[in-house]
Amino acid sequence: MRGSGARGEGNVPLALVLGRVIGDVVDVFSPSVAMSVAYNGKQLSNGCECKPSAVSSPPLVSIGGADLRSFFTLVMTDPDSPNPSDPTMREYLHWVVTDIPGTTSSRFGRELVAYEAPKPVVGIHRYVMTLFKQSGGRDAVKFKPLARPHFNTRNFARINDLGHPVAAFYFNSQKEPSPSSSSSSSSRSHKRQ
Repeated sequence: MRGSGARGEGNVPLALVLGRVIGDVVDVFSPSVAMSVAYNGKQLSNGCECKPSAVSSPPLVSIGGADLRSFFTLVMTDPDSPNPSDPTMREYLHWVVTDIPGTTSSRFGRELVAYEAPKPVVGIHRYVMTLFKQSGGRDAVKFKPLARPHFNTRNFARINDLGHPVAAFYFNSQKEPSPSSSSSSSSRSHKRQ
């Protein structure tokens, strides 16, 4: 897997263990399909930091797999919503794409829940993308999420018979300073000189 780095228990990328994705979002699993994530042409690595402005449009999620006859479901959530120290909306659903043919990308799938750009308000949030192989082939996902807050990746996988994840990825993001606050602080520093 590209950008996976060191491995932890079950051959899971260590970043997923250290970032508490394993436990908070998914259980230990054995990655079996390559998955890479790029925003605006920039390839990301597991656990990296991204500004909300850099992730405002849906990413290109490239998926490995054996052939075009295998289909995958991609789920993106924020387990730290609204505040990492009190995640009362855990997990907040940002995106669901189903029926992605193997060896292609998220652009070839069916968007079940439209992409909602990360907009963290307080603290550093983790944004987790979990990939499942659809055991029932195309159109295997029958139950669409009803709401974005309080989504549960494990339950979604269970009720749609998706089994264990085959890949996962996450990045961190936090609120960007507003342009007015950075310009006012720079104007204050100019006045002091």
